[in-house]
Amino acid sequence: MTVRRNFTEQLNDLHQHLLEMGMLANEAVIKAVKALVERDTAMADQVIAEDKAINHMELELEHTSFELIALQQPVGGDLRKIVTVLKTTSDLERIGDHAVSIARMTRKIGDSKVVQPIPEISEMGAIVKDMLHDALNAYLAEDDESARSVAERDNKVDALHKVVYEKCIAFMQAHPDDLEEASRLLFVAQYLERIGDYVTNVCEWVVYLKSGQIEDLNR
Repeated sequence: MTVRRNFTEQLNDLHQHLLEMGMLANEAVIKAVKALVERDTAMADQVIAEDKAINHMELELEHTSFELIALQQPVGGDLRKIVTVLKTTSDLERIGDHAVSIARMTRKIGDSKVVQPIPEISEMGAIVKDMLHDALNAYLAEDDESARSVAERDNKVDALHKVVYEKCIAFMQAHPDDLEEASRLLFVAQYLERIGDYVTNVCEWVVYLKSGQIEDLNR
């Protein structure tokens, strides 16, 4: 009984740390988009520096997960919980990496007078940060239906990405001397689109946690 209680406590700690990592990743996305919109290079530097904490948490969660599998030999639902943590941790780390990429692009854009804000980029940022927040809540509640609903919002992110792409291409055609400047916003939109995909992956693991089935929600 004591061994089982300790294992349950370890699982609970694992889930709590994953949620903490998720909140850090979400904060990174929020700050990265805010830094871009406000041309705040100091905030961009903050996003880059704080990514170390996300990377560290990924390593800790991986180590603990593998240790639990080796020592406790979990099966059924318990094994699914640990696998979900392992997979979700990887997706959250990548989300943090893309937030860093946005921050680095913000530093390159700086106070450029050529590159003007594109409202759809802000909208993409708002959607993906809300998606991640709600995906983490779905994970906490083991709510597969909520996870599916969150994943559907990625279609809007993809549509906005297309709008940004078309606007940037039109700008490049009209201003061929400023191709590099405009391409930076293209990269930002691409990073946000990928964040939406990774949040969708998180939703897929919530579905797996609940049902044991792996579904492709990235359509």
